[in-house]
Amino acid sequence: MTPEWSRPEKIDTIGEREKPVAIQASEEERRALAGRFGLVSIDALAADLVVRRDAMGILVTGTVRAKVAQPCSVTGDPVPATVDEPVALRFVEPSAHGGDEEIELSEDSLDTIEIEGGTIDLGEAAAETMALSLDPFPRSPHAAAALKEAGVISEDEAGPFGALAGLKAKLEGKE
Repeated sequence: MTPEWSRPEKIDTIGEREKPVAIQASEEERRALAGRFGLVSIDALAADLVVRRDAMGILVTGTVRAKVAQPCSVTGDPVPATVDEPVALRFVEPSAHGGDEEIELSEDSLDTIEIEGGTIDLGEAAAETMALSLDPFPRSPHAAAALKEAGVISEDEAGPFGALAGLKAKLEGKE
């Protein structure tokens, strides 16, 4: 299956010298990606990347930038978000990955993606980077009021300090 925003880069054209690659999603690609990721809209999506080969595979670094509208997790209202996310990925041959073998990663390890069919897909990598950088539970300015109206108490009211505040109010005859 071809992703909505595919920008394949043949691995045999990638050498040890840095190769700058700038990609931008079309309106149709952004609309399809918005549907896939459950977004209200993607108004802009682009990536400025540098691709080069090293001893362990193909290294891709750079930045993904986007302007999106996410649905509020409470009201469904559009919540604007801006993405300016650094990218650091390593594409490796499937055999170099070790199959079912567990790999211990350090904090500064790069995300690793297997090379498929002699190409790496920079568009798909950028799209996934954008999606992973978004707030999983965005809230609109009206979310707190909608929750309160539905009878949902806030974390402050539900936690131990909320219980103490309620007890204090009772003792002082304010409730």
